[in-house]
Amino acid sequence: MMKRTAPRSTLRKIIKKHKPQLRLAANADLLVHLNFLLFLHRLAEEARTNAFESKSKIIKPEHAIAAAKVVLKKSRG
Repeated sequence: MMKRTAPRSTLRKIIKKHKPQLRLAANADLLVHLNFLLFLHRLAEEARTNAFESKSKIIKPEHAIAAAKVVLKKSRG
């Protein structure tokens, strides 16, 4: 299991650069990081399923692209 901490200062800088008017709560950057990790996990699971369905032992770029479309569509609503 990974024991690395989230790159909090870097993440806060990125958020502030894109949305300078936002006032972030103390742990907002951790929530953004957690949301990103959950998205990556869903993407990896979907890509693995796509690879399995196409009888491939390796996740190829087309599997990841198709997975991204599905995951993004599910996350929007």
